[in-house]
Amino acid sequence: MVFDFSFFLVLAALVTGLVWLVDARLFRPQRQRRAGSAAGGPAEPILVEYARSFFPIILLVLVIRSFLYEPFRIPSDSMMPTLLDGDFIFVNKFTYGLRLPVVNTEIVPLGEPARGDVVVFRLPSDPATNYIKRLVGLPGDHVVVRDKRVWINDKLQDVTLDGYSEPYGSTPRAQIGIEHLGTVEHRALYIDERPSVDFDDVVPEGHFFFMGDNRDNSRDSRFPEVGYVPADNVVGKAVRIWLNWKLPNAPLWDRIGKAIH
Repeated sequence: MVFDFSFFLVLAALVTGLVWLVDARLFRPQRQRRAGSAAGGPAEPILVEYARSFFPIILLVLVIRSFLYEPFRIPSDSMMPTLLDGDFIFVNKFTYGLRLPVVNTEIVPLGEPARGDVVVFRLPSDPATNYIKRLVGLPGDHVVVRDKRVWINDKLQDVTLDGYSEPYGSTPRAQIGIEHLGTVEHRALYIDERPSVDFDDVVPEGHFFFMGDNRDNSRDSRFPEVGYVPADNVVGKAVRIWLNWKLPNAPLWDRIGKAIH
């Protein structure tokens, strides 16, 4: 169990809902009888008033965050140029199936992660930490990374070089590549002066292999501290940027509303 914002949101919904329910079933009728009216009565205790007022709001936020869309902030350059440090994004929580909050148990299967999706997942070694990377390897895939190029099941994923990016954050000037990852076309960065982080293995069943689009500035499944990600750790699919806020250049207006591919 992860003691994150979702946990405290569930706890708040349970407490306020329980206070409201117990009062409605047990204490409100007693107050009304003492007041001699079935339709009125003395003022509610302040705790009950707050619980009745906040419970519907908390429940609505919980339902939206748990089953529809959840906001996240991008904290690093590892997904450049697709996502920038300071981007605020919406993550679709139902594309891959409905899951219970906190425990993340799937209750309604609706779909499966696809190669090329940008996915938020819980870090296997620290489930309280969320990562966002691009899905490269599916269960059973033979993934090879060599000389900054990706092979999947012995097929080289095409990359077309497209100039250089400007330095941004912790990422120096880097070569831009348009990569065709399965049916998805996206941009990736390759830093000339950094060596390739090579990899060669088969993705276990029930797990996924992820990489950052900033290939030479990303801690991802190539590294043991991340490794393969169990399917149960998947949170949702990143779909849209709704704000970028990182001083001193905030906000970047051209980022707002941009779809994530």
